[in-house]
Amino acid sequence: MDQTQIFLTICGMGAVTYLPRVLPMLILSGRTLPHWLVRWLSYLPATVLAALLIPSLLCRNAELSITADNLYLLAAIPTVIVAWRGRSFFGTIAFGMVLVALLRYLL
Repeated sequence: MDQTQIFLTICGMGAVTYLPRVLPMLILSGRTLPHWLVRWLSYLPATVLAALLIPSLLCRNAELSITADNLYLLAAIPTVIVAWRGRSFFGTIAFGMVLVALLRYLL
C-alpha cells in the first residue's frame, strides 16, 4: 500500500466516523422533537449497554453458559440489585469490581 492510499483510507474512515455524529446535530439543532421521540430516545443508552453486556455475561467460549461456575453472571445478579436500589453509577461499579475480586479469590 502506498502512502496516498493509506492517507485516503484514513480520511475516509474519519469521514465515516464523523459524519453520522455531526449531521443529526446540524439537521436537528433548530428543531424541537416530539415528546414521545425524546422519551423513546432516552432508552437508547440502557439498551446499548445491555446489548454490550448481556453476551459477555451469558456466553463463554462462544457457548451459552448459565451455570453456577459462570463468575461474571454470579457477580452481575447482586450488582444489578445494588444498581437498582442505590442508583449510584460509581457505587455500582465499585461493588461489582469488589464482588468479582472476592468471587475470584473464593472460587
